[in-house]
Parts: sequence; structure tokens; C-alpha cells
Amino acid sequence: MIKADYTNRIRVATYNIHKCRGLDGRVRPARILEVLREVDADIIALQEVVRIEADRREKDQANFMASELGMNFHFGENRQLNGGTYGNALLSRFPLRASCNYDISTSDREPRGCLRVDMNLPGGSLLHVFNIHMGTAFLERRKQALKLVSPKILHQPTLSGTRIVLGDFNEWTRGLTTRLLRQHFVAPDLRDHMEHSRTYPGVLPFLHLDHVYFDPTLRLDHLTVHKTRASLIASDHLPLVADFSLTAWTKDSTSAKTSDKRSEVAA
Repeated sequence: MIKADYTNRIRVATYNIHKCRGLDGRVRPARILEVLREVDADIIALQEVVRIEADRREKDQANFMASELGMNFHFGENRQLNGGTYGNALLSRFPLRASCNYDISTSDREPRGCLRVDMNLPGGSLLHVFNIHMGTAFLERRKQALKLVSPKILHQPTLSGTRIVLGDFNEWTRGLTTRLLRQHFVAPDLRDHMEHSRTYPGVLPFLHLDHVYFDPTLRLDHLTVHKTRASLIASDHLPLVADFSLTAWTKDSTSAKTSDKRSEVAA
């Protein structure tokens, strides 16, 4: 159900669903769906999503989650897997205008991507959401961080809407990715919002791998790790959930149309 106060507040979540394979080794998309219902976010960034055309709807995890939740979605394919595709998905209660999937892979490492989805909130406010899944190797992430903050991705000159950057960064220390993104975006002080910020692994998390960054036109009201009975077993990560207030907001419909054209060319 769409909430009434969308002009002022939005809830955003990032969640690495681990191909819907839980800590018990079972692939159960219904469990991930249960967690997403608990989170009740307006925008959901999912990593490690599998899409396979099959008789069972659950095999296409992105479409299954979106249809069950009544949300729109875009998918960014990073590689082929088990006869299907594998990558990041962005689900939203808002109409989606365009998307672009950027290749941030480095040589001799697993293909990685950054999915950008443009959407309009009620009133015509333009929002760019970047859903990122970075590599596990130190040097790999350094190269990916430089790609991200370049004019080709996060700092495209034609981007005029507010930006949210979130996902599984695979970085639990103040590495180059953290330092660069903190220079260009607001990075919340986790101590102001929660006592326990670690999101991996699910049952006994001891690493903070999942992060959210944003433009100052947003105000972060609340940030939490969604830790429930369902989320502790559904994946090897826990969802990170952010509640935002809109303090200053772009309402230029021309910018949205320009973004559409650019994204279609880039895709």
C-alpha cells in the first residue's frame, strides 16, 4: 500500500539476498519476501539477484519480489548464471523513468555492476538511486571506487536530481571507497542512529558491509539494521533501512526527460 506522506518522507532499504539462499543452505525466495514485507520500504536495492525463466515464478527472483509487493523494478545484469542472469535489482513504489547499468568490473575478478534508476516522486521530484555491489579484493575496490566517483557514473554533468548511493560495498574499514564517497556525499554517523550497525553474516554479524550515502537535499531521520527472526536466516546479510525527509528537492521535469534520453543511449 502507498503511504500518504510521500511528499515529505521516503523509506529506502539495501539488502544482499545471496541468491535467496539462507544460512540453512536452502533457496527460499518466500523468506526474502517475508523480510521485505517487514521492512516495508518504498525503494529497495537488492544485490545477488538471480533471474531464470522457468515454470516456477520464484526462479525469476526480481520479477517475483516486485510482483508480490506490487512494485516497479529494473534489473542490472552483471553476468550469466545457471542458464539465467545475475545482478542487482531496484524495486520502487514510484514510477520508474529510466535505468542504466554501469560495468565496474576489474580484470580477472567477478563481474560487478552499479545500477542507476531514475524515478519521479509525487510532484515531479527527480531521484537517482545507485545500487552497487563491489568486489571483495582490496585493490579491486580501489579501482571500482575511482570509477564510481568519475564523471561517467556518480558525477555525470547532466544529472540534476537528488542522489542516493547504497548497496553492498564489501568494505568494513575506512578504505578508499569510504573516503571518496564521504568527500562527495553525506555519510551518516552510525553511532547517532544505532548501537549495532553490522550487517554480515546474518545470525552473528561482525562486519559492516552495507552502506548508504546521499545528497544533502535529503535529511536522514532514522537508520537501522533490520534484525528479526526471519531476516536472521533468510540471507547471509541483514537489510539496512534508512528513513529520509525531503528538505530541498528538485522539481524540474525537463531534467527528468533529459535523464531519460541519456540513459537510453548509455544502456
